Amino acid sequence: MTQPLCPELELRYQPELPRRSDWRIGCVGAGFIMRDCHLVAYQQAGWQPLAIASRNPEAAAAVARRFSIPTVYERVGDLLQDPRLEVLDIAVPPDVQPQIIRQAVESGRGRLRGILAQKPLAMSLEEARDLVERCAAAGIVLAVNQNMRFDQSVRAAKDLIQRGWLGDIILATIEMRAVPHWMPWAEGLSSLSTFVMSIHHLDTFRYWLGTPDRVLASTRPDPRTRFPHRDGINLYILEYDNGTRAAAWDDVWAGPGSKEGAAPDHSIRWRIEGTDGVAQGTIGWPKYPNHQPSTLEFCTRRQGNYWFRPHWQQAWFPEAFIGTMAQLLVALEQDREPEISGRDNLETLALCTAVVQASTEHRVVHLRDILTCG
Repeated sequence: MTQPLCPELELRYQPELPRRSDWRIGCVGAGFIMRDCHLVAYQQAGWQPLAIASRNPEAAAAVARRFSIPTVYERVGDLLQDPRLEVLDIAVPPDVQPQIIRQAVESGRGRLRGILAQKPLAMSLEEARDLVERCAAAGIVLAVNQNMRFDQSVRAAKDLIQRGWLGDIILATIEMRAVPHWMPWAEGLSSLSTFVMSIHHLDTFRYWLGTPDRVLASTRPDPRTRFPHRDGINLYILEYDNGTRAAAWDDVWAGPGSKEGAAPDHSIRWRIEGTDGVAQGTIGWPKYPNHQPSTLEFCTRRQGNYWFRPHWQQAWFPEAFIGTMAQLLVALEQDREPEISGRDNLETLALCTAVVQASTEHRVVHLRDILTCG
């Protein structure tokens, strides 16, 4: 039986927005994520970046024309010296991002207020810790663009958990059967799926349930991906001392698709089971570039024998990227830690590290060991 939402069941899935709309933002990078996600979202939110730079000046100039960004720098270093900028939005590959953050800290010391970095913050926990400490020492607020946290169904599910409508969480699962578009920069990374795709789901489990105590994992290469890699298809289980379990099947093969002469069936489905209710849904991202909102349905013993199915118009791509920048800007306005601070994100990187280690060494890995050693 389906029931519409009554006022007391209105879910909090929208991000808190900053009071100011005139934040002076500088953009580093002009690739897909910046061009088709960040800047589209900022345009919707009414934020107008002041400057952009990229390793490819022609791409930066084209993006600037599209979004009416007034200043284009030939070099990233020149943008980092711009005295007008309060916030940096960095969207570059993870192997070059740490050096840009270090340069930004030195160039912006005493002037720059915040940095929104792309996930993964770095490819090692040790390097990520260094970035967090450098930003803190310089008085620069560091946030990380873990954008799945602002997918509307993921955020609504978190609200259900916080309100207690699902009771104690017994099991949470994410099942991905979808083929990512691996960018050329991914070929040189020490990890493929874990730090590029699974990081979304690992961070989502942390967002919903907190950081787990132990990890079991198995991985194998993806036969469609031709360049050398170890972690393609990822299977992992997260154990919590309180009894909660979480698991994901991150299947980037998903069977033969249209290029192999078959009909693909791609989706991402999630489910959370508690002592008082069940929530489940789908993620719209695999339908991109179609604007496909994610879905949610839930039932709870507190509201009778009904399935509630709320709807929204927003989608992960691009509207979730309003939330990732907003959480930094709100933190700056309120003088508090961002919702996805660099320091918080260290535990997501530790979880990625644990998945790689558990699958490589074929053993249970304790998060406390990763976080202690780093």
